[in-house]
Amino acid sequence: MKVAIIGRGFGASAMKPAFEACGWEVEIVPSRDMGPVQAACAGDADLIAVHSPPFQHKAHVMAALSNGKPVLCDKPFGLDASEARDMRDAANAAGVLHFLNFEMRCFPSWDKARALIREGAIGDLVHVSWTKFNRGLRRRDHGWLNDASLGGGWLGASGSHDIDALRFLFGDEVVAGSALLRTEVGMRPDGQGGEAKSTAEDAFSMWLEFANGGTASVDSAFAASLALPGSFNLIGSAGAIAIADDTHLSILRHKQEPEHIDLGTGGGGFMGALATWVQQVTDAMNSGTQIAPNFDDGVAAAEVMDMLRATARRTGV
Repeated sequence: MKVAIIGRGFGASAMKPAFEACGWEVEIVPSRDMGPVQAACAGDADLIAVHSPPFQHKAHVMAALSNGKPVLCDKPFGLDASEARDMRDAANAAGVLHFLNFEMRCFPSWDKARALIREGAIGDLVHVSWTKFNRGLRRRDHGWLNDASLGGGWLGASGSHDIDALRFLFGDEVVAGSALLRTEVGMRPDGQGGEAKSTAEDAFSMWLEFANGGTASVDSAFAASLALPGSFNLIGSAGAIAIADDTHLSILRHKQEPEHIDLGTGGGGFMGALATWVQQVTDAMNSGTQIAPNFDDGVAAAEVMDMLRATARRTGV
C-alpha cells in the first residue's frame, strides 16, 4: 500500500519511517501549496496522512475526502471543534476509514493500566494526577506553535493527547473543566535576526471532571527551565497505580506490599508507540475495519479544548 504524507516536518521525520517499517510506499508532500496536495489526493495513494499544522488540517482532510481517500490526521484536529465536526461529518458521508493520531494510547503502560482498571485492580478510578515538565521549546525559534491564530499552543499540541488518554483510561467523557494557560517564553527569535511575540501558551494546568464523577489534573510545560521526571498516578477507590517512564508500573494498596510490574523497554518510548499505532492503522486498512482513535475522538478532544479555552485564565501573553 501507498501513503501520501502531507507535511515535511513531523511527517517526514517520524511518520515516514514508521510507515516504511510497516511495508508502506511513502510519498512526502509539502503542505504549503495546495497544488501538490490536490495532486497527491487525486493520485494513487491508498491513504492520505495529514501532518500539516492545524490551520491547514481542514483543507487537506477535505481534499482527501473529496477524492474518496481514507485519512489519518494528526492532532490537534483542526483549529477548533467546529472544524473537527465538519471533517468528521465529511468522512462519515464519504464512507471512508478515518484515523486520528492519538498514538500515545499505544504506550505499554497505558494499555496495562487500562486493563488493570477494567479488572478492578484498584477499584473504581477516582482521580488521575499527572505532571510533566520539559524544555524542548525553551530556545526554539518562533513558529506556528507559538501563534494562537494558527492553532498553536501547548494545550493543543500536548493537552489534546492528554485529554484523549484520560478519556481512554476512564472510558468516559469530560463534562466540565477549567484551565490556566501560561506563556513562560514571551519573546522568541524570529529566524531573521529579530524577535516575535508568542501569542500561544507553552504550558498549562487543567482540571477535568468526567460523567461518572471521576476527576483529573494535568500540569504540563514544554518551555521549562529544566526537564523533570514525569509523575503519573491513577487513584482508585481501593488502591492506586503509579507509572514511571512507561517502563515501570506499581500497584499500591493500603497496608499491602506494592506490586511492581516491569514493562521492559520493548515499547521503545514515543517512537515505539507510534510504530504500534501505524501497525494498527495498517491492519485496519488491510481488513477495512474502522478502529479508534478516529475522527470521533478528535472531535471529543477538540470540544473539551474549546470549553477550556473559553474560560481559561492566561498568564504571560
